[in-house]
Amino acid sequence: MDNLRDRILELKKSLNAVIVAHNYQRPEVQDIADFTGDSLELSRRCTEVDADVIVFCGVRFMAVSAAILNPERTVLLSEADAGCPMADMTDADSVREWKERYPQAAVVCYINSSAAVKAESDICCTSANALKVVESLPQDEILFIPDQYLGHYVSTKTDKRIILYPGFCPPHQRLNVRHIQLARELHPDAVVLVHPECSAEVIAQADAALSTSQILRFAKESDARTFLIGTEKGLIYGLSQENPGKTFHLLTEGLLCHDMKKTTLESVVRTMEEQRNVVKVPEEVRVRAKLALDRMLAVS
Repeated sequence: MDNLRDRILELKKSLNAVIVAHNYQRPEVQDIADFTGDSLELSRRCTEVDADVIVFCGVRFMAVSAAILNPERTVLLSEADAGCPMADMTDADSVREWKERYPQAAVVCYINSSAAVKAESDICCTSANALKVVESLPQDEILFIPDQYLGHYVSTKTDKRIILYPGFCPPHQRLNVRHIQLARELHPDAVVLVHPECSAEVIAQADAALSTSQILRFAKESDARTFLIGTEKGLIYGLSQENPGKTFHLLTEGLLCHDMKKTTLESVVRTMEEQRNVVKVPEEVRVRAKLALDRMLAVS
């Protein structure tokens, strides 16, 4: 593994590259990244880097967002097959059809989506800023695409009418109330933190529903010593690294995104050596999608 890390450092220097990794990546991949974060943090940081190449350790929609925002840089996706089932649950044609059904609604598009879907949207959001984005819009009706659970969570925090598209994150959907009940029996003093991509029933049983970056901040600032975490298991590593005196338990082992785990140090090396998996977005789509991302970043 040391040889792989040394080779990555050599390639970073020769390519003038920066490596970014999502909080759900394997621990060893997070360790070689220049910075880690959630979708909002990574979108913002990628616009600030001084590099010719961005190596994205995450899933495709994240690397696509980096390419949309950084047309002058080369964006490499560390693992070509790393996709997102939720992002695949809608497409541009479906969005246009729903827009015809609800012509008065503003289209808020979760960042977990393709460039073509973003191009059909008024503004993007992440789990960290979804409510703020919705509240920033003048329209009273919001078509929220594609995550029905995040959209429902936002609907409980705003007076606006939220129209829900029937998409979801499979790992977060697997978490149920019984998982929380069983975990609380084992750890009665623990704080339960879940992701807003979880169901309304799960969120109602938790102490807080937070994005990955918000969970990290909450745990760091909290006086609690034990936490039950309801999001993809990769976050446990970052939580443990930042809080050595605290204990973190995953609510269920089913909280695993196989696509997030496809990236390995070997695939990062191959991607950089061969400069493969270059992410390209057609310019007419990129320009329109960038408007939706720029509006989100301005609100954030």
